[in-house]
Amino acid sequence: MIPNLRHLELVREVARLGGIGAAARSVHLSQPAVTQAVASIERYFGATLFVRSTGGIAITAAAEICLSRIERALEQLHEGLIESRRGQGLPRVGARAGARRLLHKITNAQLMALIQFVEHGSFASAARASNVAEATFHRTARALERTLAVPLFERTSFGIRPTRAAQALSRKARLARNEIEQALSDIDALRGRSSGRTIIGAMPLARSYIVPVTLIDFARDHPEHALSIMEGTYEHLIAALRSGEADVLIGALRERHLAPDVHEEHLFDDVLSIVASADHPLKRRGKLQVADLARFPWIAPRSTSPLHAHFDALFRDAGMEPPPQPVQCNSMVAARAFLLEGNYLMLASTHQIHYELEAGMLTALPHPRGRVVRSIGLTMRRNWQPTLAQNHLLELLRSHARGVGAGNRSRKVRALGGV
Repeated sequence: MIPNLRHLELVREVARLGGIGAAARSVHLSQPAVTQAVASIERYFGATLFVRSTGGIAITAAAEICLSRIERALEQLHEGLIESRRGQGLPRVGARAGARRLLHKITNAQLMALIQFVEHGSFASAARASNVAEATFHRTARALERTLAVPLFERTSFGIRPTRAAQALSRKARLARNEIEQALSDIDALRGRSSGRTIIGAMPLARSYIVPVTLIDFARDHPEHALSIMEGTYEHLIAALRSGEADVLIGALRERHLAPDVHEEHLFDDVLSIVASADHPLKRRGKLQVADLARFPWIAPRSTSPLHAHFDALFRDAGMEPPPQPVQCNSMVAARAFLLEGNYLMLASTHQIHYELEAGMLTALPHPRGRVVRSIGLTMRRNWQPTLAQNHLLELLRSHARGVGAGNRSRKVRALGGV
């Protein structure tokens, strides 16, 4: 749960104005009320934020961390409230001031109810996930809708679904919650403990080799940090990244048509090969021609992936049409079965089949056009501020990726598969 939103704002005011009394006068509350708010936030984070003295207050190291994250969390909520009210015929003048006023009227419980509803798709499912009675959950969610005076739930032929306004606010509320969780992690780091969690959205190449070896190394130094690998299509993963369900993506870069709130970091150029079973008839041939490849069935990348453009170019650059009706598959487990049980071919990175090559199950044949590469890297939210532990994880990802890239540069394509 996000802490009490009003209390978070009061802590920010105490730090900004340098004292409990000044903050109380600024927000027209009593000093005991502000003191109680500060105490509740200190209990939440398990840390002293202000050291009080006759000369005023001093900000602790824990407070430095919390105040930065609190500011970022409140900014996310302000943006979410502004986005949720766009297109409703409401005046744009004073939108940010209006968002601040609205934030004083809503509760963290209402925001969490909205997040759960958007995630689970119905009041019944969201109530079960929240472990509250459906009627209670329904009242909490509808109270938020009334406060905002914006439709958050609409009835469709598939049942009640979140509106665009609900999705916009839910996304920002989730990002705000992430900021608070990251503050807790960084405060633990001050005490010499490693806590928190990181969810990595991994595309096929990365989850086959780079991510596993990285997480093995990371877990040795951060045994209490929870790690998860999220799989799925690029469209699913990028949506999870933008909403805060994933922290970072690693895999093939799109380089164009990126959402404005994400950016990419190039790590290395990945060499592509023709993957086949270890006893495939083409393994015994010399230099491959595209006509040789066209005689066998293919496993093709999904049409929306960057690899599919390389698949089409393999044939069209030779003046040929791609094989008709290839099997489209994004799962290495399924692809392995096709490759082992038939004479299928697949365009892929040798690193994606690293362990199958070591076991002698598959082989990597050289690309007919020589060295053909695709860009591999990280995709992150532009305003993401990783914790200390997450920064270490990113450095490990970069280090292992550089190792893969160095291997690509130092070996000829023919040697990549050991053929």
